Amino acid sequence: MKSEAVSAHLRRAPVPGVPVGGSIAAPAKRSPNGGGSIRARNESRILKAAEAVFAKKGFSGASTAEIAQRAGVPKANLHYYFRTKQQLYAAVLDNILTIWLDAMDEIKPDADPGDALARFLARKMESSRLFPEPSRLWAMELIGGARHVQPFLRRRLRRLVREKSATIEGWIAAGKIAPVAPEHLLFMIWAMTQTYADFAAQIAAVLGKDRLDAGVFAAGRETAKALVLRGLGLR
Repeated sequence: MKSEAVSAHLRRAPVPGVPVGGSIAAPAKRSPNGGGSIRARNESRILKAAEAVFAKKGFSGASTAEIAQRAGVPKANLHYYFRTKQQLYAAVLDNILTIWLDAMDEIKPDADPGDALARFLARKMESSRLFPEPSRLWAMELIGGARHVQPFLRRRLRRLVREKSATIEGWIAAGKIAPVAPEHLLFMIWAMTQTYADFAAQIAAVLGKDRLDAGVFAAGRETAKALVLRGLGLR
């Protein structure tokens, strides 16, 4: 079970020149009891609270009682929507993964490499701006050994990276971009964009700001785009 609110929010987010395609992830499962606006609002509140608590305390340190209190719902209501803490944790991670995997859909064989990579970078940076807490939670999960997401990493993500790497290799073979190790290009784009969520406190402190504003993300996006595109021999 997961909320559709996060993906919908990103689709509405203003990212100039960045069209959003269809979801790579499986569609959200609906409850046999139906799902109206009340259910959607409650799930959204619970997931938002869970993002904050998990990002601060990790899976082991978080409790469903604290998440319910932060969401402003009885604990019994939380467990009506998410039966276990593991299910709630998986739903929070699934939301950010859906957004990230959707962004990789920009990398297509028939796409112009410069436009595709610029859109991919922009969408990844926008997800860091809009949804920093799920990104930090994902970073914490990986730093802690990725115990809960190993199947995803070794199967689905590996397959997707192989698919997108083949596309990039095709661009190289066609002389459209300079030779590069495709997998490492993707790793570096992930690192450049996700650092604005995961290490926002460090960036804000160095820049003398209380928090990162839209101007910081725009500068980061354009800098990352310039480095990647010029490094690949593009405009």
